[in-house]
Amino acid sequence: MNSATDVFQPLRADDPQTVGGYRLAARLGSGGMGRVYLSHTQGGRPVAIKVVHPELAEDPTFRRRFRREVEAARRVRGAYTAELIDADAEATPPWLATVYVPGPSLSEAVARRGPLPDAAVVWLMAGVAEALVAVHDAGIVHRDLKPSNVLLAADGPRVIDFGISQASGLTATATGNTIGTPQYMAPEQGLAGETTPATDVFALGQTAAFAALGKPLYGDGPSMTVLFRIVHSKPDLTQLPEPLRPLFALCLATEPEERATPAEILAWCRAYLGEEATAGGGPAVWREVAGLEEQIPEPVARPAAAGAASAGAASGSGAPEDAAPGPATSGSAATGGAPHVTAAPAGAAAQAAEPSTAAPAGAAAVPATSAAATATAGAGRKRRRASRIVTVAAATGALTLGGLGWKLMDMTDRAAEREAAAAKSAALTPSAVPTPTPTPTPTPSASQPPKPVPYPGLELNEENSISIKEPVQHDDGDRTGDIRMECGLATGCTMKSDAVVFSMPEKAGTGNLETCREKLAFARQTKLTLHVMAAGSEVCMKHPSGDIALFVIVIKSAPGLSKDPSWVKTDMTVWRAAS
Repeated sequence: MNSATDVFQPLRADDPQTVGGYRLAARLGSGGMGRVYLSHTQGGRPVAIKVVHPELAEDPTFRRRFRREVEAARRVRGAYTAELIDADAEATPPWLATVYVPGPSLSEAVARRGPLPDAAVVWLMAGVAEALVAVHDAGIVHRDLKPSNVLLAADGPRVIDFGISQASGLTATATGNTIGTPQYMAPEQGLAGETTPATDVFALGQTAAFAALGKPLYGDGPSMTVLFRIVHSKPDLTQLPEPLRPLFALCLATEPEERATPAEILAWCRAYLGEEATAGGGPAVWREVAGLEEQIPEPVARPAAAGAASAGAASGSGAPEDAAPGPATSGSAATGGAPHVTAAPAGAAAQAAEPSTAAPAGAAAVPATSAAATATAGAGRKRRRASRIVTVAAATGALTLGGLGWKLMDMTDRAAEREAAAAKSAALTPSAVPTPTPTPTPTPSASQPPKPVPYPGLELNEENSISIKEPVQHDDGDRTGDIRMECGLATGCTMKSDAVVFSMPEKAGTGNLETCREKLAFARQTKLTLHVMAAGSEVCMKHPSGDIALFVIVIKSAPGLSKDPSWVKTDMTVWRAAS
């Protein structure tokens, strides 16, 4: 569901604000089937909302498949699956919601840190096999198991998008009816044959091989070329770790009936892990593999009912702010969730308050002295003008209460601009005598981007610290800096701060000011595991003052190989007042 984890992008202009009553907090990504967003249940639990692309939603065949697969997916309950918790196959467009899994996909984790250790590969296969047991028990064949459909949480893997691939029909061979991703298909899929639970076992073997090698077992290239290799050649198991080859052979047998079942794979993994499996060693493995823990944005608060406040203020009724919404509100009929209240535009509110042939709503607020002057036409005009002023003033107050005080600020800004223009005009007249003034000290223009300040060759270890503000390098024994390293036998080494927040670019070499600004927009993490980082890894950092820094790991020690404290050498670039 949320496999496209360039996590927590701001919503774009063409993104909805709500889906099925769920208020959207961020954009998670987009795929062949639809767009994926972060939202929350009414109790605050994060969920991933997938909204189907309109062109798919218009296809009756797709809707029929989608409805059937959603109903099947509701039956899946497993510790290693991201459960489907809500859906509406009849909506326009259709959508579904699953439990949000905080963690990268397997493909992202391998791209960031390289192939997984042997033990992590076995833990991965055990978790995915257990997920397949739950999926198959519900009468579903996944059909598109692959690294991007396996998310790595801190407590183990989660399989997503089970059963939905048949509805979408995203990837097809030349036959036009084979569903899956070529590098992870089984031979029977490549031949457009019957798909069974054994098809998913082959894909599990392919997915685990990717984790062990850092690349697809059958290689890359055009879809038909890869499928030809899968259908007509046996996998080269010599590339894989020798102790795990028997397990891979059981998963990657050409004939479906010769493959192991998910339950048999799970038993093999438990036997291989031995005491580590019963002692609960999995979480330590997954903390290291998953890396930086995501900080999920808070739920989006419901906006105030601005229309109700506007109506009450315009009528001079003195209604409380929590009065029931009036006709100026819209979007209150969201299905299955909280109403989406949209305030009327400032122009519309002013127009609603403007008197017409009827007596103005604010007429009661006109002073009695104005009412006594109705004997003349001029006084009548003054009274009507005063009514307009009072009514518009009331509407302006309502807009301010509704969160639209920008209108009043805009009027103030225009007045200030007129005053500045008048002063400039007076200064340019011939009668104006210039007065000599001292030459001001040049200051950087506010429109100029902040300049990068490099700090190469810094060292961070268990005895010193680094600051983003100068002086950046603190000597041994000085732990007062913004960034410190702490190491432990159980937790490994971490980089910590009391105030600076961390985030990592998706790919090494892409770190810059704009990338860091985007990655730090929702960042709240103040601790980073160093085990998952290698030479070239980048970390974006933000100081409470607004300074943004980019850490680039140059080299780090190998913990456990010596009695010396752990350390990292790093280059740091700082942009002052950049956020």
